[in-house]
Amino acid sequence: MSKMPKNGLEGLLRPEDSILVLIDHQPYQFTNLNSHEPTMVINNVVGLAKAAKVFNVPTILTTVIEERGGYIMKGLQDVFPEQKPINRTFINTWEDPKVTDIVKESGRKQLIIAGLWTEICVAMPAIQAVGEGYDVFVVTDACGSTSAEAHDMAVRRMTQVGIVPINWIAVVSEWQRDWARTQTANQLSDVLFDHGGASGIALAWELQLLATPVPKEN
Repeated sequence: MSKMPKNGLEGLLRPEDSILVLIDHQPYQFTNLNSHEPTMVINNVVGLAKAAKVFNVPTILTTVIEERGGYIMKGLQDVFPEQKPINRTFINTWEDPKVTDIVKESGRKQLIIAGLWTEICVAMPAIQAVGEGYDVFVVTDACGSTSAEAHDMAVRRMTQVGIVPINWIAVVSEWQRDWARTQTANQLSDVLFDHGGASGIALAWELQLLATPVPKEN
């Protein structure tokens, strides 16, 4: 069943309706990551996870056969030190009730997915979940594939069935929506300083300028 993405204000992400699933950011998967610079994927997924914590967005960590593929990357585990990743044998995360039961019980319908690899462990659950009525967003710059072509074809395939591709900065910006929401703005700024690249540097500069008194004319 294909599903057209929502438009208008309803098409934007809201933290109270979002749930994040991070899939298989493990050593084995990184060894054959060729679509992106691995350092960028690591930076982006950790930034996304930290922002999810700022906005109290439930986050599910998953691994596949971690005894052979390795534990989830330290940067993610450090964001959620109390959480034991759900270790699966299913290639398709959405066939594992240990994951889907948590999502269903949350009552949230904006499903955000990032993982390795895009063409397999991201595409399979995303396609199944959108058919079950979820609004599915795939954070493409926190994903990666065995090749640039594999990543591109996976994203194209997912968009054909109504899945929305998005990058991590767009996700957190939609969660924030208004800089007047000071309860999250300061914490989000810290995430952007650490993981936002040039955007974080520009934000720091903007804050510096706003804090600099205008010289008085003699």
